[in-house]
Order: sequence, then C-alpha cells, then structure tokens
Amino acid sequence: MAVKPRIVVVGLGSIGRRHARLLARRGDVEVEWCESDAAVLAAAQADLGAPARIHGTFEAMIATAPAMILIATPPAAHEAQTVAALRAGAHVFCEKPMADTLAAAARMRQVAATAGRVLTFGFQLHFNPGLRRLCALAAGGGLGELVHFHCRVGSYITLVNSRSRHQGRLEGALLMDYTHQPDLLYWFLREAPTGVFASGGQAGRIELSSRPNFIALSCDYARPLLATIHLNYVQMPERHEYEIVGDEGWALFDFNTGRLRLGRRASSSESVEGFPAERDPMYAEEHAAFLDAVAGRRAPESPPDEAIVSMQIIEAALASWRTRAWVALPPLPA
Repeated sequence: MAVKPRIVVVGLGSIGRRHARLLARRGDVEVEWCESDAAVLAAAQADLGAPARIHGTFEAMIATAPAMILIATPPAAHEAQTVAALRAGAHVFCEKPMADTLAAAARMRQVAATAGRVLTFGFQLHFNPGLRRLCALAAGGGLGELVHFHCRVGSYITLVNSRSRHQGRLEGALLMDYTHQPDLLYWFLREAPTGVFASGGQAGRIELSSRPNFIALSCDYARPLLATIHLNYVQMPERHEYEIVGDEGWALFDFNTGRLRLGRRASSSESVEGFPAERDPMYAEEHAAFLDAVAGRRAPESPPDEAIVSMQIIEAALASWRTRAWVALPPLPA
C-alpha cells in the first residue's frame, strides 16, 4: 500500500479545525495536528476526535520532516513558521493574511522564491462560485468599462467565534481578518491601486471590539476607476456583499444568500442568478488546488507575488487611518 503524504495542521482555532476536518475527509493524505495550547487541543479532540499523530510544539513537528504544513495560527506567527517550514523542505499553505506587516510578508516572499517549494495563501473566496461569476463578468467585459468596485462586510460574529480573541489586542485586526477584500480587489481587477484613503474608529456599546472596529477604504487607480471597501465588527447578523458597476451594466452579489443581481443598461433589465452559499466546498476546493500545485498539476492559486498586494493595501490603509491622510501604496521592500 502506498504511503500517504503527511500534512500537519498548525493551530486548532476555528479555522484550523475546519481545515483539519475537511482534510481528514479526503482520504489521500495523512492529517496530523500541531497545537501547544492544551485547552485548545482538548476542545479540538472533543469536536473532531484525534488524528494518528499530534505534535506539542512547532519545532518538534518540523523535526519530523512532513511533506506539507498548513499554518492556521494568528498573523504574528506566520512569517517565522512559514520560513522555517520552507527551509525544512515542506510545501506550505498559510492562512491569510500573509503576515502582520508588509515587511514580514516580503521576507516570506523572498524565501519562497528560492526554496523550490509551493507557498500559497488561504484566500478561499476565490473558490466561491458566485464570486467567480462576478470575476468573470469584470474580466470579460460583460459590464463594459468598469468605474466602481465596492464590497462590504459587517461581521460581529467573527469576534464571537474567535477562539484566540487576538482582535482585542492587535491594532488593525479588522483589516487582517478581512484581508479577503483587499485581495479580491486585485483578483477582480488584476491591477493594484495607486493609493488609499481610510477612515474609521472604535465605537458601539458591545461586549467585544477591536481598534478600529469600523473602517472604510477608498482606493484610487491610475485610470478612471474607484474601489471602496467597508468593514465592521458591529453588524449582526452578518452582511457580506460585492458590487461592480460598469458603463454597460452592474452586478451585485450577496455572499450569504448566494444571490447575484445583474443589471443591463441596453435593455434596462435586471436578472437574478443563484449560487450555493455553503462554505465547506470552498475550503475543499482550496485544499484540492494546493495538493494539485504540490503535485505539479496546476499553478498555486494565491502565490506570494499576488497575495502580497493585499498586504500593500492594508499597510497603506492603516497608515491612512492613523494619519487621516491619503497614502500611496508602499513599494515592496527590496
């Protein structure tokens, strides 16, 4: 019998548990865990049972030379763990965001360039069928010349579900948790903005919060185009929507319902399309894409050269929020 390749899930918070659960269903990989917090480990075992092998420390796990490592720890740990894993010869899937700073993300990118291993990042929204349809509309000219892209996420439930509660300690955690939205700007438009203006704050009489807990970004481009992002940790139930406006039509997608409204200027008509709203299939497809990239069957979905654009946008947005001024997108560190 062929030996299954080993993949270790590092960090068993809510997202790590989802990865561990779905990877275990595949049957073609040997799933192991790495978790140093006894309470978190016990909770994961209560939810999922236990894998054949559990590692108590990252260092001990690395010494066993697994083929693949999936990193689902808080952002501050991403750089050190990803670099160590790549240098140990493992292929790495790292959850978003790339890191907690642009400089750290750039160092990860540099190591990956010479490691000869796959490094990809957990932007699972690329695998949502409704967002794929929206991306195709934007890229294929179906809406004409694009003038505005907008997305909004209001998700207090993220704070409720967070096991580490790092959002209360990490300034800018709202942008780190929702790196998806800056990433999708680049994924949809394949063009980085020239600069960002961000405004927001911390308010509301609610139990859980972060600084800021609401923020709005306005992103400029080298051509007549505007992109805006609104994020908050206030709304419950969650809102999660995307809109693209062109001179020949518009499209509005509600992520939570899977409903896409499509307007056409020429006919002055509106149609509706529906897409599955389940989350597990996105993660399962993301895992398949990573394993295919490791096997050489496809290119990585979110490689460092693309994922790092979201970190540039976040860096500019946080600088703008602090200074209340427009900030040019920072260049990548040499």
